[in-house]
Amino acid sequence: MIKRIHHIGIAVRNLKESAAVYEKMLGVRAHYAEAPCQKVSEAVFKLGDEAEIDLLEPTGPDSAVTKFLEKRGEGLHHIALEVDDTDKELKAMQKKGFRLIDEAGREGVAGKIGFLHPKSAGGVLIELVQPRQGEKKP
Repeated sequence: MIKRIHHIGIAVRNLKESAAVYEKMLGVRAHYAEAPCQKVSEAVFKLGDEAEIDLLEPTGPDSAVTKFLEKRGEGLHHIALEVDDTDKELKAMQKKGFRLIDEAGREGVAGKIGFLHPKSAGGVLIELVQPRQGEKKP
């Protein structure tokens, strides 16, 4: 079951410069994190009790975010939806006809994650997020 928007991911070329812009705009300090399995560095902005904005900078030429930036430039990369069980939701989405990038959940900065292919979601990359046990909402 989809519970809420967990975060919005934005691809950037320079994390520090972009984070400074968002800190000024939002009036919130960024929390920095690394996601080696996704080959990105992130600046996470927690907004109130319900959502966050994550800026994503690739850490290598083989990162999916590098390919995104080369093709589309900076901007909206994905929308992440919170779920209770990433694996269960991936299977349910596949049964509904959605094309999957991930057949099973994997570890990410936000918890256990899995992606739906943008070609089956109106051109938008959708991330399903199961936050770690005991992790508070942003």
